[in-house]
Amino acid sequence: MTSDYAKSLGARLRAIRTQQGLSLHGVEKKSQGRWKAVVVGSYERGDRAVTVQKLAELAEFYGVPVGELLPEGRQPAGGEPATRIVLDLETLGRLPAEKAGPLARYAAAIQSQRGDYNGKVLSIRTEDLRSLAIIYDVSPGELTDWLIEWGVLSADARAIGADATS
Repeated sequence: MTSDYAKSLGARLRAIRTQQGLSLHGVEKKSQGRWKAVVVGSYERGDRAVTVQKLAELAEFYGVPVGELLPEGRQPAGGEPATRIVLDLETLGRLPAEKAGPLARYAAAIQSQRGDYNGKVLSIRTEDLRSLAIIYDVSPGELTDWLIEWGVLSADARAIGADATS
């Protein structure tokens, strides 16, 4: 493992741990000693190489896919590029709840998770579009068409909806 890669991997490990509100000692305590603070810390600093097996076990402990522990430059699940879709929240807020209620609740949940309350736009991922399509019981492409028709997405997002179906 190259030093740069080890440091990048360590940064991802640290980011996941801190997102979960755990200190190094908290990891040791939560894992009942399975993961020693000194070992996890050495992985995070890039001082110690982590095997694929240990990485998989650590991912399981954190409750995340192994790919989430890999450094930037990794391919998102499914191998598609991480495409951002920008929702117009002002337009969304003017739509009737029977039409856009699920989308509004989903957007509010994302805003809450991020602490992002600018109220004008919200970037979501292609994976979010797929999830919303399941909620609406339509294909991602059909949902994209609806969102464009509702004025929540710009027309150039149509290609993204088509990509989300693959």
